Amino acid sequence: MSERGRYHAGDLPGRLIREARGMLEEGGLKQLNLRALAARAGITAGSMYHHYDSKTALLGELAAGGFLELRRELERADREAGSGTRLRSWATGYFGFAQREPALFGLMFEPEIAELAAVSQAREAALDILRRIVAEVAAAQGRADPPLDQITLAVWASAHGAASLATPGQPRLIDEVIVGLETLFRPPPR
Repeated sequence: MSERGRYHAGDLPGRLIREARGMLEEGGLKQLNLRALAARAGITAGSMYHHYDSKTALLGELAAGGFLELRRELERADREAGSGTRLRSWATGYFGFAQREPALFGLMFEPEIAELAAVSQAREAALDILRRIVAEVAAAQGRADPPLDQITLAVWASAHGAASLATPGQPRLIDEVIVGLETLFRPPPR
């Protein structure tokens, strides 16, 4: 096999994912089709099936990769969080990712794609960061046996809801949501 042939075969899955992501960002999920993707990657449509069984499989790998990026973003946000701001940092990191990568974020939660095993596992790995933060914050606050799963779900749902509702003109909607939740759950002054 020539050097060019080895490069082509070895790089094709990664190149297809990069090109699919570019198409997703440019035109959304509806514009992404396998024939156009193959043409953009410079291969025949049949060549794609050597690496992906279907469009769903390719999109599943793209979505799982999105959750890996999100996990890294959330880990960074937690490392950089100041004292007493870990949950806020997680929520703003989640929201920020959704704002920067709207097409990928939408794909990651597309029902048909989200139910794929690899995507589900990648999503759980990203949420494990929040579970760990919730457990550590609760322990630091001296809370005995708090409902960690429910707290995790509440924080995630708030951040996800804000990310889903925000328009480009509302980049700080997450801050408003956090202030509202803090006000709601803050004990009244005595």
